[in-house]
Amino acid sequence: MPSKPHFARIAITLPPDTLRAADDWAARQDRSRSWIVAEAIRQYAAAQQDGAEGAAMRGEQAARLDPSRFEQLRRDLALTAEARVLESESIASVGRSHGAPELPRTFTSYDDFLAWRRAHDAR
Repeated sequence: MPSKPHFARIAITLPPDTLRAADDWAARQDRSRSWIVAEAIRQYAAAQQDGAEGAAMRGEQAARLDPSRFEQLRRDLALTAEARVLESESIASVGRSHGAPELPRTFTSYDDFLAWRRAHDAR
């Protein structure tokens, strides 16, 4: 029989605006405040562990890309999430006008989906 995961109860003190932001994010993600705090710690720890090792790997991956493709990725990543979704919609509409099948959409977060939906409904 699998054992239950072990949890430790802790107490932290946060400024009101940080707590409000965590609570807002938890509500949007339909998660608990504890999950949001734990996820933030997991992501922070992963980023710290990534460090120079991750930077070297990203540099190695970039070196394998054609320079024009790498520049296109750089430009795309400079866009906001909403702008990337709108750009993909524009590209998809060109494809549809030429008979290409519609591709499934993916979003990195629910907020990205809502932004796409607002723009789509506005058209």
